[in-house]
Amino acid sequence: MFKRPLTLLALLSLQFHAISQEIPQPRSYVAYQVSEKPIVDGQLNESAWQAADWSEPFLDIQGPDLPTPNQLTQMKMLWDQEYLYIGVKLYEKNIWATYTERESVIFHENDIEVFIDPDGDTHNYYEIEVNALGTLWDLLLTKPYKNGGKPINGWNINDLEYAIHLSGTINDPTDLDDYWSIEMAIPWKSLSQSGPSYKAPADGEQWRINFSRVQWQIAPNSNGYKKVINPKTGKSFPEDNWVWSPMGPINMHLPERWGYLQFSKIIVGEGKQAFQVDPNEKIKNELRKLYDAEKKFFAGNGRYTNNLSELNVDTSLTKVEIEATQSWFKISSPSVSNGEYWHITEDSKIWKK
Repeated sequence: MFKRPLTLLALLSLQFHAISQEIPQPRSYVAYQVSEKPIVDGQLNESAWQAADWSEPFLDIQGPDLPTPNQLTQMKMLWDQEYLYIGVKLYEKNIWATYTERESVIFHENDIEVFIDPDGDTHNYYEIEVNALGTLWDLLLTKPYKNGGKPINGWNINDLEYAIHLSGTINDPTDLDDYWSIEMAIPWKSLSQSGPSYKAPADGEQWRINFSRVQWQIAPNSNGYKKVINPKTGKSFPEDNWVWSPMGPINMHLPERWGYLQFSKIIVGEGKQAFQVDPNEKIKNELRKLYDAEKKFFAGNGRYTNNLSELNVDTSLTKVEIEATQSWFKISSPSVSNGEYWHITEDSKIWKK
């Protein structure tokens, strides 16, 4: 979701807060294959969906120490050689949505959001927002906002299939509703930079993914519902952000904190496969510690450094290489694969080569 522009001082303050704040452990989900494409109707009632596990209930974006959301949200995922299937069920007493034009800023009302980073490098990731009317906002982020990323609203998920199911009446305050649900079939080719040469994920492959439910305080009015106004500010109360994998800060655009999606070739319902922590993740997390230390060093000195001791940070990495100029840096360390290195640069991109 968008945030209003921040001054450089405010950005640095937020970043240092993130450094000192304990990072929640990302959640994980193992998605199994389907032998037959589900009917995309929003109801999630085929046998394949019934066999798939529900995720843990969504929590406050800041973590489990915050109050538990007062309405349940859970998701499921499946896949085949053409699509990633996503199903989300949102219990809701008052189903509300008014935006009908595609590419509206959907999170200004209640919605569900999906964030996907297939290669986990934190750049060129995808965001999908949908409300209970089925209005869609899909966009590509070149990199996180904290690194000067730009949203590309002109990007569309070509051939996306999705549907909404309502168990209740939308925009009707005279009754209580039960839930609304969404089902998506996202083509691999639409999440690929490879064009016609796209391919489905391999068995055991892992992506970074997260889900966010935006929920506003609303009250009945003559048109259905309106946001509740805080009398002290004259503005609506801040929205709640309920997410699958907690972030810590109130900011979804930290892809390195999203959950893990692991793909299993097992047909759903025919077996189980445990989530396996990739040992490279420890290396990547250590590089991010050094990245944060470089940013802090820059804030105090107006330049980056190639001297590890100047960063004043403990690391478990046994070999670290730093290249730096006044305005750029690259930190590298060997991967668990012989001959390859992980690299992170000042714009937070992390990759292996």
